Amino acid sequence: MIWGDLIERGCKWLSCAMRVVVMTIALSLGTSVIEVYAEVSQPVFPSARGEQCVEPVDIMRRDHFEFLKHQRDKTVREGIRTPRHSLAGCIDCHADKDAQGRFVPVNAKGQFCQSCHVYAAVKIDCFSCHAARPSERVSQSP
Repeated sequence: MIWGDLIERGCKWLSCAMRVVVMTIALSLGTSVIEVYAEVSQPVFPSARGEQCVEPVDIMRRDHFEFLKHQRDKTVREGIRTPRHSLAGCIDCHADKDAQGRFVPVNAKGQFCQSCHVYAAVKIDCFSCHAARPSERVSQSP
């Protein structure tokens, strides 16, 4: 448990350190930081299919991983399954369909999760175990 916390803190620190290095190099070369980051394309957010997200958008953008970790801990360790912050619920709402009407994985290039995680330089590891597209059956999402 303690190693996981240390690794997570180390990753956050490393991400911050990388930004500082990029800005320092840019400034030392006489390039403005804005020019360096201007080339980074903004994430694309395909429209969701639900009426409303389970949390306000600004909160979800900032804290969704905390909700998912909390949900994971409640489900795995305590056997409590609730639909409010379930990964399946997110996928049911945010997975897009292709021209043939088949669901596209949310972690495919240009899709909801992948788009933002590439922008934020954050690795998505949820889908090494979980399905990245909804099943054809109706899930437990609200």
